Amino acid sequence: MSIRARNREICADCSAPDPRWASINRGVLICDECCSIHRGLGRHSSQVRHLTQTLWPPSHLQMVKSLYNNGANSIWEHSLLDPSSITSGKRKANPQDRVHPNKTDFIKAKYQMLAFVHRMPCREDDSVTAIDLSKQLHSSVRTGNLETCLRLLSLGAQANFFHPEKGNTPLHVAAKAGQLLQAELLTVYGADPGAPDSSGNTPIDYARQAGHQELADRLVEIQYELTDRLAFYLCGRKPDHKNGQHFIIPQIADSSLDLSELAKAAKKKLQSLSNHQFEELAMDVYDEVDRRETDAVWLATQNHSTLVTDTTVVPFLPVNPEYSSTRNQGRQKLARFNAHEFATLVVDILTDAKRRQQGNTPDNFKDNVELILKDIGNRHGSESSEMDQPDYDSVASDEDTEQEPTSGKDERTKSSDLSDSPITVQEFMEVKSALTTSEAKIQQLLKVNCHLSEELRLMQITVTTKDSN
Repeated sequence: MSIRARNREICADCSAPDPRWASINRGVLICDECCSIHRGLGRHSSQVRHLTQTLWPPSHLQMVKSLYNNGANSIWEHSLLDPSSITSGKRKANPQDRVHPNKTDFIKAKYQMLAFVHRMPCREDDSVTAIDLSKQLHSSVRTGNLETCLRLLSLGAQANFFHPEKGNTPLHVAAKAGQLLQAELLTVYGADPGAPDSSGNTPIDYARQAGHQELADRLVEIQYELTDRLAFYLCGRKPDHKNGQHFIIPQIADSSLDLSELAKAAKKKLQSLSNHQFEELAMDVYDEVDRRETDAVWLATQNHSTLVTDTTVVPFLPVNPEYSSTRNQGRQKLARFNAHEFATLVVDILTDAKRRQQGNTPDNFKDNVELILKDIGNRHGSESSEMDQPDYDSVASDEDTEQEPTSGKDERTKSSDLSDSPITVQEFMEVKSALTTSEAKIQQLLKVNCHLSEELRLMQITVTTKDSN
């Protein structure tokens, strides 16, 4: 991307120049100030990623850029484009607005309440409307018109809709047509690359049969997104899917802890979860990985900015209203795990994901996710009383590493045909040492920022005193 092209880009929320972040599922680019708000909305509302400090699959970034350049922001600000909105007092934020409450209120209304999205005419049966929209999406994905498909998705079309007459999903259609960017968009909204059609063929099969090998390879990567991201978080390596390697299980350096009775009990409870419960836990840990890494990138790119304050740190996963209160509490408790505890949980999930994919799942599903979180914390010295508390204190991010891009929550749980490739203890320790160094740098930046803020405050007091004299 050229510098000239970048200069024409503005923040979708406040029109500030040179946005450095993207909201993947909204198809917009945003500035640092607006990003500080997006990060607190939760991934269910906005999936943010830095444009240059994050690893992007080329087609994934191309999809976001295409949506942005073709007016995706008008989907989320539809009613604001009406001239009458000015007279009614409705307006979007501008660069001079305060972050709190002006920009915050606008962004929450725009993306959480969808206050400015075009509303469909009221009908007696909403399910019929959703089916109609999904059928339109099924037809539209064979073209390259991404913004039309995003508009349909914003109105309620289902990315995993199974067409009763056609016998397949929108992703099957996009794969057969070779529409790589449409496939990226659909998977961001949860389309499953491994979903079978009425004949048992998956979108990956469709892409291969139609000769779209690049698209087929990308769909395989998306299918393994969850396990790939967790493994990359710990060891900085990705499986070589093209050569049949689909799984990496890092080895914890201090293996003596895995021999304890607490460790064995925790792993047994993890194994006793139903597949549905296990998938939920794995997705929650995935979201926690994204929170820790995104926080680290955000802090490291602020360069002593006044944005680095307690109010812009995301201490734990934001509440997702679609989840139960118990699950939201468990998600927030993940932030309390220190680096080693969290790494151990990630390894346990990767290990059990492999076991489950091999079909070895127990029949007894008595234990729940809350006990798993509690026991893994206990086995490394965390106080059980602390894990039982209903309130959730702020916990600093412990991790910082290169990142793999995320997609929709549903496809993150899909993996099959897993093969093992452990890393060495030396490799693991090198990555963890790098993470520790990065965290120390971030803490140093925070201290410098606080010092500069204090100096600025004293200078303002001096200026005010002189003016009064």
